[in-house]
Amino acid sequence: MKPTGDVLAALRRQMQSLPNNLGSINAYIIPSNDAHQSEYLAARDERRAYVSGFDGSAGTAVVTEQEALLWTDGRYYQQATKQLDTNWTLMRDGLPTTPSIDAWLAKTLQPGSRVGVDANLITAAAWNPLQSSLKTAGCTLLPVTPNLIDLLWKDQPPVPHNPLLPLATTFTGATVAEKLASVREKLAEKRASVLVVSALDEIAWLLNLRGSDIDYNPVFFSYVIVTPDALHLFIDDAQMHPSVEEHFRANGVAVEVQPYGEVQTVLSRLAERPTAPPSPAGGPLVWISSGSSYALAALIPEERRLHDITPINLMKAVKNETEARGLRECHVRDGVALCQYFAWLERCLRDGKQVDEISGAAELERLRSLQAHYKGLSFTTISASGPNGSIIHYHPLPETNRPITDREIYLCDSGAQYLDGTTDVTRTMHFGQPTPEEIRAFTHVLKGQIALGTAVFPRKVKGQFLDTIARKALWDIGLDYGHGTGHGIGHFLNVHEGPMGIGIRLMPNDPGLEENMFLSNEPGYYKDGQFGIRIEDIVQVVTANVGTNFDGRGALTFRTITMCPIQTRLIDASLLTDRERNHLNEYHATVRDTLGPLLRDVNDLDTLAWLERETEPI
Repeated sequence: MKPTGDVLAALRRQMQSLPNNLGSINAYIIPSNDAHQSEYLAARDERRAYVSGFDGSAGTAVVTEQEALLWTDGRYYQQATKQLDTNWTLMRDGLPTTPSIDAWLAKTLQPGSRVGVDANLITAAAWNPLQSSLKTAGCTLLPVTPNLIDLLWKDQPPVPHNPLLPLATTFTGATVAEKLASVREKLAEKRASVLVVSALDEIAWLLNLRGSDIDYNPVFFSYVIVTPDALHLFIDDAQMHPSVEEHFRANGVAVEVQPYGEVQTVLSRLAERPTAPPSPAGGPLVWISSGSSYALAALIPEERRLHDITPINLMKAVKNETEARGLRECHVRDGVALCQYFAWLERCLRDGKQVDEISGAAELERLRSLQAHYKGLSFTTISASGPNGSIIHYHPLPETNRPITDREIYLCDSGAQYLDGTTDVTRTMHFGQPTPEEIRAFTHVLKGQIALGTAVFPRKVKGQFLDTIARKALWDIGLDYGHGTGHGIGHFLNVHEGPMGIGIRLMPNDPGLEENMFLSNEPGYYKDGQFGIRIEDIVQVVTANVGTNFDGRGALTFRTITMCPIQTRLIDASLLTDRERNHLNEYHATVRDTLGPLLRDVNDLDTLAWLERETEPI
């Protein structure tokens, strides 16, 4: 918890005298986003964390002349309570009693008040309803430039411009030219002349390039604009190394490279360019995602904006055969490292060697780094012992670090980036004797996880409709969890990837599930201040064999590609059905048969013995 009184006082002074003679504002909204609406941020973009002290990945701060409030969801209630000082009020987003930001502002502010926000950090989809609510209350929403936090943050880190990594088609399965041709086909179908791409993972996927401008996310700061006859890349010139230029030549693509900051100027010009034949709208139709910033969307005349999910987002979500094979193979190698870690950890505890959350996470990272194609972690490892496991997105710090012991549950949620894929897996372990309450909760989490992992469903069903399948076993005994059940995962890209997902909240851009999408399957249960349980696998959407095949619509199911045992010590087998027990035994046999030969090849007999014991049938 850091004191925030001084920074709030300085911010309120800025609100009274805005730059560029904009006057004053009565409230200032500080989103978590960067200009690309990234989930994870470069250090310089952590403005909400700087002003509030709360560093969770999701949340929005609102500062008025008298109050400071933070909205965040159920994943972060505990963390925010610990990190916010007395200047702040926590608004528990998602609870029926918590008003939305726009409702709170409309009710609290006096008519005539002005609300400011950096238009680069708010999406077009969020701007319009916020503006409408404030207008109804007699208030005004004002785009404020430059960002007020940037003006106050004296030691703000610089913008990163790290080297780029070209990816060969042996990993991507398609050239840039092939991907670009598919994008242009979609442009023609929509009768659009310009496509604006601002999401960093979409740009990296389209260009078969990876970067390291944001920790754990192999992306780089850039924009792309695609037209029928040109590909514009807006990027810092220092990143255009000769190897990158050769990459484009080898892919048969001509790229117009322009400075990163020129995107608004070029977009304004392209949006006004006459079309041949003339467009009924009076100019070109510009395709821009509603998830792009309002600052970009506002440059396009409203009647000529096509607000729709980009074709790249959908293409990226359905992996080609090369990407799918890479994801399966990297999960096998990742499974070797995970088994080595848990076997090592068990031996340490048995031999009386001290291991804590931080040293455990470091050893897991070391073991992963020995695997082929390793490029780093995919997120900060959640290495959580005892009560720390009840904090859903916990990561250990020196001041919170706890020893891992055989007296309490240990939750480890971790993942890695490999040239051929991205991993994300959670295993919950107890190295001593778990309590009956822990066993009961774990078993019901497992029942839900198996139910979802074995579900059969129609092609194109929305992921939201599957969420209850994973929760029902917990709901039957009055338990639940405060996070989504499944997220998409990138191919050597972001560990959380849309547009599909499995959760309670509506995902308006979810196109429906189809073959070769990859998602997580991760129900859990968290008892505040005591323990946390989560079982997470990555699953591949595959075809299912059912009699009527949903009257020709097509039947799908999931194939688990994560390779790591689920600890049977925490299971009450009497609570499992025969189908659930058989499924677990079959999964464990697959893990043993897949990883066993690899452990023999490296002569890791200790881990092999652990694997064979942990995969014994129940």
